[in-house]
Amino acid sequence: MTRVAPLASISIDCPQPSALAPFYCQLLGLQQAFASPDKGVISLAGPEPGPVVTLMKVSHYQAPEWPEGPQLQQMHLDLASEDLDQDVAAAIAIGARQADHQPSPDQWRVMLDPVGHPFCLSVVRAD
Repeated sequence: MTRVAPLASISIDCPQPSALAPFYCQLLGLQQAFASPDKGVISLAGPEPGPVVTLMKVSHYQAPEWPEGPQLQQMHLDLASEDLDQDVAAAIAIGARQADHQPSPDQWRVMLDPVGHPFCLSVVRAD
């Protein structure tokens, strides 16, 4: 299989990248790799080469509502978990919250970052 280009970044719209960056640094074990002079764009990277997470300021940001709402999610992150309860507690400790709707809480937990983006902690693995 051929590819056009490798994945470089996953970009997340938000109202204030500098306020959201510490959350994703702690959640994913990343550190700031780049920031535009006005901090409207902040890229976070891990110690290994690979895609970065880029937080981008959107002036009229509207948080997605999950599972239904006027502003639906466009994408979300799935994070591998070994212990859902422990990882949910750790995510909450750094500013996340659990979504009200949990379709399969024994397999994954739907979480919301500090500005409302959904992400999942999941024990589901590909065989």
